[in-house]
Amino acid sequence: YAQYLIGLSYYDQIADVGRDQKITRQALQAFRIVIEQYPDSEYARSANLKFDLAFDHLAGKEMEVGRFYLGRKNYAAAINRFRNVVESFQTTTHTAEALHRLVEAYLSLGLTDQAQTAGAILGHNFQSTEWYDSSYKLLTDQGLKPRLIGTGWLQKVHRQVLKGQWL
Repeated sequence: YAQYLIGLSYYDQIADVGRDQKITRQALQAFRIVIEQYPDSEYARSANLKFDLAFDHLAGKEMEVGRFYLGRKNYAAAINRFRNVVESFQTTTHTAEALHRLVEAYLSLGLTDQAQTAGAILGHNFQSTEWYDSSYKLLTDQGLKPRLIGTGWLQKVHRQVLKGQWL
C-alpha cells in the first residue's frame, strides 16, 4: 500500500507535457514496483492503469517537442523525436500521429522511401484513422503511395509488426 501511495503522490504532481517529466518518470518507477512486486494486490490494477496513463504522457511530451521542431523546419530533430515514439512508446495513443509526422518530415527532406515506408506501417496498423488519410493524401499528391522500401529502422519496426511483437 505504501508503494502505491508513493506512486500516487508522484502521479498527482504530473504537470502538462510542456514541463519537465522527471515526476512522470518517478511515478512510472513507483507503479512498476507495485505491478511487479505486488501483482495480486488490490492496488495492482489501479497502478497498472496509472502506469499506462503516465507512459502515454511521456509519449505526449516527445510528440510536443517533435511538433515544435517540425514547425521550425528542423526535420532531423523532429524525426528523432517521432522515431522515439514509434520505437519506445508504440502502445500509446500517439503512435499513429508519430508515423504521420514521420511521413511529413521525410517528405520535407525528400526522403520518399522512408516516407512511403512510414505510410505503409501507418496503414497496416491505423488504416481507419485521420492520420492515415492525411498521410495517404500527402504521398499520393506527390505521385507516391504507402509501401515498404529499403532496410532502415522502419523496416525493423515492420518486421516486429509481422511477428506480433509490436502493438
